[in-house]
Amino acid sequence: MNKIGNTRFISLVIAITFMLTCFTFANTNNGDKKVNAASIVNDPIVNSLAVKFKVGMVTDSGNIDDESFNQATWEGVKRAADKLDIQAKYLKASGPTEADYLAKIANLYASGYRLIVCPGFMFETAIGKAQKKYPSAKFVTLDAQPKVGDVYKTGSNTASIFFAEHQAGFIAGVAAAVKLKTGKVGFIGGMAIPPVQKFNWGFQRGIKYANDKYKTKITMSKADFVYQGTFSDVTAGGKLASQMFNRGVKAIFCAAGAVGIGAINEAKTRAIKGKSAWIVGVDSDQYSQGLYSTDKSVILTSAMKRLDIAAYNMVIANSNGKFPGGKVSTYTASNNGVGIPPVNPNLSADAIAKAKDVVAKIKSKTLVVSAKDPKYF
Repeated sequence: MNKIGNTRFISLVIAITFMLTCFTFANTNNGDKKVNAASIVNDPIVNSLAVKFKVGMVTDSGNIDDESFNQATWEGVKRAADKLDIQAKYLKASGPTEADYLAKIANLYASGYRLIVCPGFMFETAIGKAQKKYPSAKFVTLDAQPKVGDVYKTGSNTASIFFAEHQAGFIAGVAAAVKLKTGKVGFIGGMAIPPVQKFNWGFQRGIKYANDKYKTKITMSKADFVYQGTFSDVTAGGKLASQMFNRGVKAIFCAAGAVGIGAINEAKTRAIKGKSAWIVGVDSDQYSQGLYSTDKSVILTSAMKRLDIAAYNMVIANSNGKFPGGKVSTYTASNNGVGIPPVNPNLSADAIAKAKDVVAKIKSKTLVVSAKDPKYF
């Protein structure tokens, strides 16, 4: 570099340093902990050192603190954002329609968010349109594949992720049956959609497997395996759980969002009175949600799908230039994408051991869990 060029470069560095210092000072005074240097100038030298993207998330009409689907996804997004020191933000849709979802996606895009995570099957048509409308953005769908008309198509700027819920339900069913040994179990689902149905059917198969292989004596009946019809009616979840417990059901597997929280609350109310009432949680480890005293919870175990890991992996992949656009992938027990929590205070040692054995067999493919309705009743 000649003398003139060297002088210009030094001047540019000094100018950049001054701007960054001023911007950091201003943000410090405003209580802002992170600096997006790319927002200061558009000079390529500065931008090469700056954060390349911001990650956003749109929830359905459910809450971010549902201790289930939305919360697990957001925790993964936040963990990745913190690791990369990038901005992360979520928006809650004002309603459960395509227009509501597209409005929030547009809001994030207008604010500079170029990686947008959307968890839930209800985003199918919204992402079908968004991936075409915003080609410079990237989208992650969980439990959904973009849909245009009657055709499912994951665009080159979208990654679609599904989970083997039937495996998670199966493992939780085996663990619950071995722990309980005898008695009735039930199931409360939200809407009768594939992910929820697979949880249900896998759980039934896990109970049957334990009865056949480990000689447990757990019974199931059609009346105690129901879909409430929403993911939001907390009161209805409590009423359904109360009815089942009154019929002698010992444990209820809930794959129902806020409806499941209603069931958990009912179980906690009974537990406080000294009555036995167990819940099998879903999506994330819901043990803390079931606490009714300092160290006692009504959560027997949880059928987990690692939404947090999936969301985290997609954010990291995007930062590494390895975003799997156009691909549909499935998280299973084999890649640790589904299972039960590593710590289960309410399970017996025998139940934990047998659950681990089942996981090992699924991974080795010596045990194949069907995702279809077993039609036991």
